[in-house]
Amino acid sequence: MSEEVDEVELIKRRKMAELQKRMAEEERRRELEARKQSILRVILTPEARSRIANLKIIKPEFAEQLEAQLISLAQQGKLPVPLTDEQLKSILIELQGRKRDIRITWM
Repeated sequence: MSEEVDEVELIKRRKMAELQKRMAEEERRRELEARKQSILRVILTPEARSRIANLKIIKPEFAEQLEAQLISLAQQGKLPVPLTDEQLKSILIELQGRKRDIRITWM
């Protein structure tokens, strides 16, 4: 009986440690996201932030990469701050132009 109680207690401790680890990771993720949003508020106009928010709905991975790249460029001093919606649109058009066209020809 004592072994069963010890085993149950061990399982409970493992589950608790796992839960605490997940909570700590989630908290860290939230802090990073808050820091990122704070930086974006400084480097983007409200209209540009709105455009990126809309882009996140359609292409979340692309929007995340774009945000990271914009932050990096701003920190390096290679981006006009604040970046306007018009400037962001021109960047997006340029990025879209780089995308390769894939054509499938049926024979």
